[in-house]
Amino acid sequence: MRPRPHIPPDVEDYRDEHWQREGSLQVETPLDAEQFVERNGFAACLTDARRPGASLYVAVCGRRDAVMPRNVQKDPEASLTWQLKDQLVRRGKTYYAKLSRGKAMFLAPRMIPYFHAVWGIRKSEETRRLSQDASRVLRVLRHEWELATADLRSESGVTERRAFTRAIDELQAVMLVVPSEVVYQPRFTYIWTLGIGRFPASLTRRVRRDNAVREIARCFLAGAGLTIPGELARVTGLSRPEAGLGNRALVADGYAVTPARGVYQLASRVDVVQRQPPYT
Repeated sequence: MRPRPHIPPDVEDYRDEHWQREGSLQVETPLDAEQFVERNGFAACLTDARRPGASLYVAVCGRRDAVMPRNVQKDPEASLTWQLKDQLVRRGKTYYAKLSRGKAMFLAPRMIPYFHAVWGIRKSEETRRLSQDASRVLRVLRHEWELATADLRSESGVTERRAFTRAIDELQAVMLVVPSEVVYQPRFTYIWTLGIGRFPASLTRRVRRDNAVREIARCFLAGAGLTIPGELARVTGLSRPEAGLGNRALVADGYAVTPARGVYQLASRVDVVQRQPPYT
């Protein structure tokens, strides 16, 4: 069995700085959170140290080994992350939705066209690719523009809770619908709207898929410093073959080097990272 790749200590230090896994870089305010997403290009919301990539929760904790507790309701760091997520949704400067494989992610505006090129769909494809329930929910939102969950369920006729959740997750995954507000009184609900209403320029910009994959890979490598086999795919939801194509495009650009099979390193850090293979 091939040994599991290992992240060298100096690369972990690099990630600590860029993913703000240090106490001095903790995220505490909505502005901090927006700057964190903008700096990294994209970030997960509530993942912890067991998954790679930038994470708002880990940045709130400000430590590399942050692990989400079982009882998140009583955890102050999980609660602050949730509150910051709600405020970022409300402020509307960063894209937030459940994207590929149901991952709740934030996107900086500059990265929206690239993610949309990979996971979005054109209007001409909706009839073929969307389920009937998702099409009904989308039709209502295009007429009403913005509705709370209960009203959207009623107006669309998708009243069964699980069916509606599947439909709204499907629409988020193809970057058609996003939450625009979170309301807690008189009862908890999301307000849903069309993504293009919040980010019209980003969602109408055409980008070739291969270029989009390359730029997603570039964005991840810029924050990670070095990536090992399967990491980019795990973080973004890309297939491993396509993630590999993106990384190899960075090598062709001179942005990255590949010191071992499946390992990609920032070319600018070749003299910083120890040259002996630390990934074995």
